[in-house]
Amino acid sequence: MPDFGKPIAGFGVMFRGMFREPITEQYPEEQPPIAARFHGRHQLNRYDDGLEKCIGCELCAWACPADAIFVEGAQNNDEERYSPAERYGRVYQINYLRCIGCGLCIEACPTRALTMTAEFEMADDNRADLIYEKDRLLAPPAPGAEPTPQRKPARAVDYYLGRAGRAGEPRQAADTDTQDSAEKPR
Repeated sequence: MPDFGKPIAGFGVMFRGMFREPITEQYPEEQPPIAARFHGRHQLNRYDDGLEKCIGCELCAWACPADAIFVEGAQNNDEERYSPAERYGRVYQINYLRCIGCGLCIEACPTRALTMTAEFEMADDNRADLIYEKDRLLAPPAPGAEPTPQRKPARAVDYYLGRAGRAGEPRQAADTDTQDSAEKPR
């Protein structure tokens, strides 16, 4: 004998839901509430005088389990000072195609130069635009502070675009070494 109680109970749930006020978020027009500890887009912070907090130690890159961060440090000089330390992060890139938002990079930063904001709208239709360079990550200077000098990275090769090895050597040189060793008779 069939049990008709289950379908009738299901229709009861449906009818109760039909007459309730809908719970709809008007997302693009109204921003949803964001949790206080939400991990969003990264930000490189500055001191109050406008100097960068990043000292180019590369600890954030070492702590990243997804290998999404590339940092190349350089020495500060008296003519162009980027940070109060003797080093600064000359090249700083975060690949948001790889980033998993774990926050280990901000825990590893000794100067609190890297933090995560509540910004979560980072979608793009071009993969290269999801590799954030230092100019997009750096916080604006405080009102009245002088910005640090801006210049393009001195190194033209880029790790995330596949034109550099992990140790900074061009990949073409590494490929020719393997080809030469393969062609040698044993």
